[in-house]
Amino acid sequence: MRQSMIAFVRPLSDPGLVFALIGFCLSLTPSLMPRAWFVQGALSGTCAAAGYAFGALLQWLWIYLEIPPIRLAAGRAIRIAACITGIVIAALFVWQSSSGQNSVRALMQLPPVATVEPLFLVLVAAIVFILLLAIGRLFRLTVLASYVRASRYIPRRLAAVAGTVLSLFVFWTIADGLLFHLALRLVDSSFREADALIDDDTPMPADPGRTGSAASLVNWDELGRQGRHFVTSGPTAEEIGAFLQAKAQQPIRVYVGLNSADDAEARARLALAELKRQGAFERANLVVIVPTGTGWIDPEAMNPLEYLLRGDVAEVAVQYSYLSSWLSLMVEPEYGSDTARALFNEIYSYWNTLPRDHRPKLYLHGLSLGALNSQLSVNLYDVFADPFQGALWSGPPFASATWNYVTAHRNPGSPAWLPEFRDSSMIRFANQQTSANQPDRPWSPVRIVFLQYASDPVTFFDWRALYREPQWMQGKRGPDVSPDFRWYPIVTALQLGFDAMIATTSPMGYGHVYAPQHYIDAWLAVTDPPGWTAEEVGRLKTKFMEASGGK
Repeated sequence: MRQSMIAFVRPLSDPGLVFALIGFCLSLTPSLMPRAWFVQGALSGTCAAAGYAFGALLQWLWIYLEIPPIRLAAGRAIRIAACITGIVIAALFVWQSSSGQNSVRALMQLPPVATVEPLFLVLVAAIVFILLLAIGRLFRLTVLASYVRASRYIPRRLAAVAGTVLSLFVFWTIADGLLFHLALRLVDSSFREADALIDDDTPMPADPGRTGSAASLVNWDELGRQGRHFVTSGPTAEEIGAFLQAKAQQPIRVYVGLNSADDAEARARLALAELKRQGAFERANLVVIVPTGTGWIDPEAMNPLEYLLRGDVAEVAVQYSYLSSWLSLMVEPEYGSDTARALFNEIYSYWNTLPRDHRPKLYLHGLSLGALNSQLSVNLYDVFADPFQGALWSGPPFASATWNYVTAHRNPGSPAWLPEFRDSSMIRFANQQTSANQPDRPWSPVRIVFLQYASDPVTFFDWRALYREPQWMQGKRGPDVSPDFRWYPIVTALQLGFDAMIATTSPMGYGHVYAPQHYIDAWLAVTDPPGWTAEEVGRLKTKFMEASGGK
């Protein structure tokens, strides 16, 4: 026990401290997202711990290979000088970090910051570093204890391997089986309770044609908070008509909550039945939406579409989770894809039986995790003979298979943050400055648009940044990516990971917050609605930009 405590509080590794300093300093350089001091502190502490682990590993490897140690005559003096030098270097990086953050903020039209609250930043970094160091030492202690016991019965080197594997298993079991799932149950419970809340200012629809009304097949109390908001919001026929100075229809919005039926297939059948009840298949357009993890549907995407289509559109979505998208992607990724596939199959199977000249055009849409699951909802080979008309997928997560394939096989010379794929007749990409509308290039029967910002870490996170520079950082940068952003092994991957967690804190039109004016251009490319002039499109953009506070 005494030896174990001594091992736990043993002096810090000198090479580890050197690399911890390097990790701390590099973490202060800019990446995709502007970071508040507490986020920066957590990131810097994590990078310092990763650097320390790397340096300690190199020291262990040096000793393991029995390479003679480097002995310095004036060891104490050098240590003091090194400490002072390290503190000065760290202070300089902290002092300069605000300029790096301002290079990101300027691109996102945010006011500059004068300071990054250095004292609080360093305090948070120190707490995170100490916590991670303690966990690391506890793991090392577990490995040594396992090794000592195992070496009594098996050869020494085999005992070392067995002790490491056993310790990894124990720590993974504790983290995944106890801490993670306990936290997940607490989070799921809180999200479930929040989803069940009915806002006092959201009354049940009186119109029998609305989802959730007394005549609806979907119970109002089972819609969930996001569903209730979706079916009761959006522009009315009168508002659309007043803007267009012409007659418009009332858009149809159908939503089925997680509690509306027992499983994904039953919820999809209920959605189809509600669509039929409201006469959705008599409309000119039908959009199958896959919401984000919480069930949220971005109004900046759907409200402009209803204006563009003059209200002659029906929209349908089915909830599959209470959790935010990144949590849902981690712990229940199959739920979203299964629900998306069940909904598409149900809608398509009925739509496919209707006469081609007497049925709505069929479109797909999803944002973030919804974009990923929407891509998984359909196999183009299954619908090749009678395809849907198009899809708009915004902010596709880095794990999206279709997006990854198209990006990897883009035309030579096109950047990874705005690829061109083959002849651009089926798949196109758009961002803040580039529209998918290309009059000189004809569309195929299916029009697919990926709307993505180069500053979106949900899309451009890459775990391989641990050891290699991402392709989207090479050559010309995206318009909203700082030229001061540099690739560093390990550090950049951690920066992108933290950026992904705060991706929705960016201003609209950057990061993972998509702006209505960019949705308008994308929907124009996908749906090609008739009768819209450039002047009218500009007027519609102005209306939504003013409503959202955009510029």
